[in-house]
Formats: sequence, structure tokens, C-alpha cells
Amino acid sequence: MKNVDKKKFDVVVVSPRNHFLFTPLLNSTTVGTLEFRSIIEPVRNIRFREDSHFQLARATKLDADKNTLTCSSDVGDHSYELKYDFLVIGVGALSNTFGIPGVSEHAYFLKEIADARAVRNRIITNFEESLYPDITQDEQKRLLHFVIVGGGPTGVEFGAELYDFITEDVTRLFSQEKNLVRVTLIEANEILPSFDRKLRTFAERKFKQRKNYEVLKSRVVEVGRDYVKVEDGTKLPCGMVLWSTGLAPRSFIDSLAYPKSKSKQLIVNSHLQVKGISKGNVFAIGDCSYIEANPLPCTGQVAEREGRYLAKALESHADGETGHNIKPFSLSSLGMLAYIGEYDALADLPFKGGKLTGFKTWFLWRSAYLTRLGSWRLRMQVPFDWTRTFLFGRDTSKF
Repeated sequence: MKNVDKKKFDVVVVSPRNHFLFTPLLNSTTVGTLEFRSIIEPVRNIRFREDSHFQLARATKLDADKNTLTCSSDVGDHSYELKYDFLVIGVGALSNTFGIPGVSEHAYFLKEIADARAVRNRIITNFEESLYPDITQDEQKRLLHFVIVGGGPTGVEFGAELYDFITEDVTRLFSQEKNLVRVTLIEANEILPSFDRKLRTFAERKFKQRKNYEVLKSRVVEVGRDYVKVEDGTKLPCGMVLWSTGLAPRSFIDSLAYPKSKSKQLIVNSHLQVKGISKGNVFAIGDCSYIEANPLPCTGQVAEREGRYLAKALESHADGETGHNIKPFSLSSLGMLAYIGEYDALADLPFKGGKLTGFKTWFLWRSAYLTRLGSWRLRMQVPFDWTRTFLFGRDTSKF
């Protein structure tokens, strides 16, 4: 949206969310390290040629033969069609529940600002409820046991933020409850599987050193209102379950009858064109797409680079070039970063000596994300939040 030439195109955006969300810092909002509005930027700030070029709605049906997209309004009861010359599908994905009983009903997810706010309120509510005079110690322990399912970057970084909250703020605000708090990270395989083994080992060693922080290698088979059941039959009483395992398609992607990967992503060619649409004017990027010739991980870095590539490719199409003259998409990874708590981070960078850990890597983690925020307003607001948290602690208001 930011890079496509709006002098050559009428850029119409259909989205049920009217803001851009910087997801790499979403975990920080769940415990008050950052405020919610510090990582979102209104889409309209990008500026459209006409006010109606942003539609607060969701796509429900695609007719590629007629170049028509059917949309349903998110405000009021409106259903309408939009004509297009080129269509870019970038709807992302949902968290995959794998059909495990109770996940949809009882677990918390972390995809949107509303998710982060729900998690933050649940954490604060549990601490406050644990102080009621009729609460037994066993019930206190349950309320203050937080379970994270999934050892990928989201699960690990949420656990890191939660651990910092416990060590820096719970000890100050809930001093009598601090020894009852537990965090359990459940992962069936290895944590941070996309990172170098040396870095994974460093993270695992750090986690084992932490008091009341456990990494459990198992599979979850059921989630209840107040427990998690693992594959050996053990029930873990808990006050909250955060679910961050795998990706599942959104309903719009599910409705499309085009070739899909095993993960039900739309298969695209090396020019990001959706397979099965002969016109070549429908593209898919981000987590909802799968490059058949060169599969890439579902990360923000990949999605952003695909967006930049597509903006240039569309301009070439507008100038009359055929797809054969446009270079295929390729990605040179800039590396991966992950925060693991206690001012420690991991960096897996694509050069010799690029496997970094420790405080300096934490500083690199923060600096790198700061430069990638969507606007100067956010680049000013996020450091302000970090400074406020460092000086005065996290905000534990419930609203």
C-alpha cells in the first residue's frame, strides 16, 4: 500500500481492520510494557486518492472470470461487489487449533490488538481474584499458573514478557503472591525450531535456570476452563492458556477453489500469482500464500518483502511489460530475532559470527524493530513507552 504508485493505480483496500498492526511487538502489550496504540497505525494515514478507496469490510467471494470481488460490510448490513484489474490477497491466517477439544472455547490467542487486550485483562484479573479472602491456596496456585502452548517465536516471546512482568512488577505489586506464580511452556518438539541449534540450547538453558518457569515437552490433548490435559493424561490446573501453535486459513481462503498447500495456503508461482487463475492478475502474499518453487516461512519479514516486490511488479504491469519480463520474487533473509526475557535476546543473522545472544543482542532486537515500525509517530511513541516502563513499571490498569 505504501509503495504502489497511486498516480498509476486506484488502490482500493478492503479490510475489517482499519489499522496496521506491528505484530512483532504485540507480545509487549499483553503485560503493559507497551501500550496498544503504540504499535498500530491507521490505514487512512497512508492517504488514498478518494475517501471511498478504503472499505471497512471483508471479502466473502471471488469471481476471477468476471474480475469481481464480493464484500460484506463490517459496519451495518451492506453487501456489494467491487471490480478490479489486479487483486492482491493478503488476509493472513488464524491460529490452528488442530481440532483439539476446548481450545476455541477456553484458550487465548495472540493475533490482534483485541487478543492482547483480552490476555492483559485475564492476567490482571487472575492476580486480583487470587487475593479474595475465600480463595484457597490451591485455587491461588491455579489462578497464578499460566500455560503457553507452542514454542515458536510468539510463545517464547510472550513467555519472556510475562516472566519480566513477574520478576519486575509482580514482586513490587503482589509481593505475597510472587512465589505462587508459575509459567509452563508446552512444546511437543523443540522450541524456536527455525533458529540455530546453538541459540536454541542457550534459550533452553536460560529457561531451566528460572524459578517457577518450566518447559514441558508434550502434546496437549484437551483444554478446559481451568486446566490443560497433556498426552500422558496429566491435567495441569491453570488460570490461563495462551495458544500459539501453527496457522489455519481464514474463511475467505477456505472458500476459494484454487490449488492449496498442505497447510491450506493458496499456491502461488515465483511472481506471486495465484495458481489456477490463467489471467495472472490475482496475487497472494503473506501467511495465506505458499510459493510452490521456493517455500518460505510465515514471517513478517517475508510478507513485507513480498509487498515491496509486488508494488514494483504492478508498476511494470502498468507500463505494459509482460510477466516474462518481470524478475521472479527472491528473498535474501535479513536474519531472525527473538526476545527470551531478562534483557536477553537471540539473533540468527545470515553471516559468519551472526549467532548472537545476551544484552547487546537485546539492544539490537529493540533497535531493529524500532526502525521497522510503520511511521515516525510510532517510532517516537514506542521508545517513550519503553522508558516509562523502565522508570515507573508496567501499567496494570484493567479496562
